[in-house]
Amino acid sequence: MKRNRIWLSAIIGLSLLTYTCRISNNVVKRDAEGNIIINKTPSPAYLSPEESLKTIHVPKSYRLELVAAEPMIHEPVAMAWDGNGILYVAEMNTYMQDIDGEGQMRPICTVKRLEDTNGDGKMDKSVVFIDKLVLPRMLLTLDDRLVVNETNSNHLYSYRDTNGDGIADEKKLVFRNDEINTSNLEHQKSGLIWNLDNKLYVTYDNKRYYYEDGMIKSEDLPEGPGGQWGLTSDNYGRLFYSSAGGEIPAITFQQNPKYGRLDLQDQFNEDFQSVWPIIATPDVQGGNGRLRADSTLNHFTASAGQSIFRGNSLPADVLGDLFICEPVGRLIRRAKVTNTEGKITLKNVFEKEEFIASTDMNFRPVNTATGPDGCLYILDMYRGIIQEGNWTRKGSFLRNKILERQLDKNIQRGRIYRLVHDGIKPDKKAPKMLNMPSNQLVQYLSHANGWWRENAQKLIVVRGDKSVVPELKAIVLNTSSSQLGRIHALWTLNGLKALDNETILSVLKDKDAELRKTSIWASEDRILKGDEQLISAFKPLINDPSADVRFQLALTLRFSNSEKAKAMIKEIMDGNRNNEVITASLKKYQSILDARELSRLNALRLKEADQKLINRGALIFNQLCATCHGADGKGVAVGGKSMVAPPLANSASIAGDPVKLIKTLLHGLSGPVNGKTYPDIMPALGVNDDEYIASVLSYIRNDIGNKASMIKPADVKKIRQENSGRDKPWTKKELDATK
Repeated sequence: MKRNRIWLSAIIGLSLLTYTCRISNNVVKRDAEGNIIINKTPSPAYLSPEESLKTIHVPKSYRLELVAAEPMIHEPVAMAWDGNGILYVAEMNTYMQDIDGEGQMRPICTVKRLEDTNGDGKMDKSVVFIDKLVLPRMLLTLDDRLVVNETNSNHLYSYRDTNGDGIADEKKLVFRNDEINTSNLEHQKSGLIWNLDNKLYVTYDNKRYYYEDGMIKSEDLPEGPGGQWGLTSDNYGRLFYSSAGGEIPAITFQQNPKYGRLDLQDQFNEDFQSVWPIIATPDVQGGNGRLRADSTLNHFTASAGQSIFRGNSLPADVLGDLFICEPVGRLIRRAKVTNTEGKITLKNVFEKEEFIASTDMNFRPVNTATGPDGCLYILDMYRGIIQEGNWTRKGSFLRNKILERQLDKNIQRGRIYRLVHDGIKPDKKAPKMLNMPSNQLVQYLSHANGWWRENAQKLIVVRGDKSVVPELKAIVLNTSSSQLGRIHALWTLNGLKALDNETILSVLKDKDAELRKTSIWASEDRILKGDEQLISAFKPLINDPSADVRFQLALTLRFSNSEKAKAMIKEIMDGNRNNEVITASLKKYQSILDARELSRLNALRLKEADQKLINRGALIFNQLCATCHGADGKGVAVGGKSMVAPPLANSASIAGDPVKLIKTLLHGLSGPVNGKTYPDIMPALGVNDDEYIASVLSYIRNDIGNKASMIKPADVKKIRQENSGRDKPWTKKELDATK
């Protein structure tokens, strides 16, 4: 069987050579008035890779090159390179193979191993690295191991090829969580990225992870960070999430989720949330309210697969920009990230135009990443349907549009592109890090491409090789070394548990603000243990000229119970009342403390079994419902936009008739709510068991400002049986007629 797989990969490689030379360098076409010309009657027909490339428009001097396509890959959703530049691609081969999504949980999905054997930038060898998976959704390379998470599972397994045939023959459980994830597959965690701080982050989950002694372990966050599909970080470890469910292109980037979620109303404006396709986009689940008069999508509705570009093979002005995929609009946004006194804001690089846009109805960009060659890679799922079956049910706006154009027929394809620029040659140096000794890896901590820096740091930390500690300290303390090299060396010391006070105290006085900020952040473990020497050394930084340094100081000092630290936090608060982000962060921190106290008081009046049910509901709410309703239940409104879902806090409806609430969660809710129309339906959660539904409802009825009776699993079971034939969402009018 293995021999057949390898033989097939060679055939695929040869077939790919016939079209990998094709590129796209089309620019957007405009009319005499300068308006973008829209394709109002696009064909849903499948296009070959050569034909599809001709439909993809990029700015002048840029071009897309095809890296891989079917039959080499099918239904690709995520990608990751190992230290030797081998590319692993997760394939959701069962995702929406018909309009109802039948058979999605069959264990027949795969992870492919792709290789460019001749260094021309095109993949010419493909092998099934892992098979028999259930919709694999997260990939993380360690050393020669690949960590994979599957849909509906909270386990993490590592896979390794021990005999060099390119196929995994070793499987080990590296993180265990036996709870089955029953959320809709679009509302389960993604990401699993190794961040600068040596922590592993995911979306949704109120946990982050770290690697230690061959295993992955978890630690709690104060609340779920939000986000949905995709997660990225910049050169300094700032994380950027996206919320398709909340129709918010970027969230939770003002501070690390370790300190709680923080979004500011004006971190971008309503214009930023408008999108500019070059194709009519009828297949949008939000219906006509999400379409302009020319039938183009008017707003982000499927933001996903975002990445901060950190490479060195595109123009310097692209470095640090945020790219956000919008697969419903068949486009990719490029945004400038600006830091003003610690506050981060986003702005579209173009005026009423997107960086990448296509007129191919099957162009579905779902992920992006910076590659080892310093280019931006784009993963195109290339298919007709991009929404899960919960939103394509009978009677839905979306289902009719899909059937009209037979989009459900376009399946089992996929493409990977890389973005290149005229006059800049991609880096052809093949990484060979996996067998490289740690003292040689150290040099790559200062590489111009963030991919190399990140992987060098990760490999040294995973190995736990402390022989390089003296060399790392020398880099950190050498003020003439590169800024990013010093920062990575500092975090590598942290990951090796070799960062001492002497090094921290020296860097606290560094002339570079990012180094001062990093030294504070990297010392949090010591602050948590009550290191009074460091707390005292932080005192001069209360008035640091950099708002980023003062902000980080306020964040880090939260982990100390010392009176000295508390007094310093008060000084920072008093001295920064005109700084929006510092003030908002401290206010957010207080709200987290208040919520914990409220939960404690509520627990005192509840029976143990009821509290257990509510605790489960709180977890589900923060992982799922908070995306649209807000972590505090007060709704989500970012960027000058209206809320995407009704607020639930202090609500008479939530404290009212439990039958209406049960029906809503079992079957969903569509149409206006209390006279207000929202951009999307409340999806049905009836695929979950009775305890799941009861726990969520009991939580929102006994927290976030509400106080009402518990809802028990037996109550849900009764309503479920009475409405077993229901196959469409309720309307508010129907629910109000409930007796």
